[in-house]
Amino acid sequence: MTKKANPIDVQVGNRVRIRRMLIGMSQEKLGDLLGLTFQQVQKYEKGINRIGAGRLFEIARILDVPVYFFYDGVGAASDSLAGAPVMEFVSSNEGLQLSLAFMKIKDAKVRKRVLDLVKSLANEEEAAAS
Repeated sequence: MTKKANPIDVQVGNRVRIRRMLIGMSQEKLGDLLGLTFQQVQKYEKGINRIGAGRLFEIARILDVPVYFFYDGVGAASDSLAGAPVMEFVSSNEGLQLSLAFMKIKDAKVRKRVLDLVKSLANEEEAAAS
């Protein structure tokens, strides 16, 4: 029987991943700071392995966030959002990188052109799939 990750462990791991990526830290660097392998960090981030209280406290210190950051949104209201396409996108490496890069564009006209380009590419892909 395959072990299924607990939804809260997945949430906590996902928040670790998002914060780590936001500050530009690799899994290997976080693992080094924790005395772990990057594979263990991967398992934490995917929610496969549960992060113990002491370890989560240490991760919060390293990532410079309060422990409750990892539980933000846990509860009934977030359950419906957990698997939402937007959360999946923002949680992905490409989605996070695209979001961070997009936020750096200050010119509203340029942001609009980037958005139009992405929409155009998505429409072309959707038409090709039909």
